[in-house]
Amino acid sequence: MAFVSTHAVEVARGERFEFGKNWRRFLDLLSPERIAAAEQSLRSMLNVSDLKGRTFLDIGSGSGLFSLAARRLGAEVHSFDYDPQSVACTEELRRRFFSDDPKWIVEQGSALDPAYLESLGKFDIVYSWGVLHHTGAMWDAIENASKCVLPGGTFFIALYNDQGGVSRRWAAIKHLYVRLPRPLKPAMEVACFCGWHGPTILKDTLRGKPLRLFKVSERGMSVWRDLVDWVGGYPFEVAQPGQVFEFLYARGFTLVRMTTTNSMGCNEFVLRKDR
Repeated sequence: MAFVSTHAVEVARGERFEFGKNWRRFLDLLSPERIAAAEQSLRSMLNVSDLKGRTFLDIGSGSGLFSLAARRLGAEVHSFDYDPQSVACTEELRRRFFSDDPKWIVEQGSALDPAYLESLGKFDIVYSWGVLHHTGAMWDAIENASKCVLPGGTFFIALYNDQGGVSRRWAAIKHLYVRLPRPLKPAMEVACFCGWHGPTILKDTLRGKPLRLFKVSERGMSVWRDLVDWVGGYPFEVAQPGQVFEFLYARGFTLVRMTTTNSMGCNEFVLRKDR
């Protein structure tokens, strides 16, 4: 497939982080509790009890966890990711829980390929959490993804919050990381880990809870893998909530629900396609 070769070339050139390598480790940590939490997250943000009778497009499926959650809630699911190892993770979850299920399709694809997205048709729910800002052309990816939503359907996306200078500095750090020779990457990972988590670990140790930070994160990764995912996460773009709302309002969407952050995390948007 053409996507496989272009992804490998971008990684070799130091233009892209291999997110799939991190997600492969996630499969060993998957538990019924994490699956249940993913299901509850979808129910809560979409304000539904289940997804029976709905079609669900997962753009950038990553580990496959939320595709699995949507399928367990009754949706007919189509998952794709640009990273071949992420595709493999999603395929593994499908094999474990819904082997040979015709109502869950997994494949490789790109949110920057309008022809590919058009070939998929339109869906009741288009979901892309923390993905479109890693494509290298975020606004094009948002527009392409939005065209996959049926009239009256739901667009659920999460994008990194724009923090001005802080975001620009992290973009530079991430770009440096993906360009570093592989033997030098661990030194940068350790430096970032100490700078970011060192003070928290010290405080927790003084309070008698030295391992509190090392609990598995909500995303299902260890704190170390989560940090590597963050430091290496390039391409990297950000957006202010108002920019996202205005961009999608002009394309026929109405904001239904929004969760914002003051940190470097993601703002979440649930929008309805009215026209």
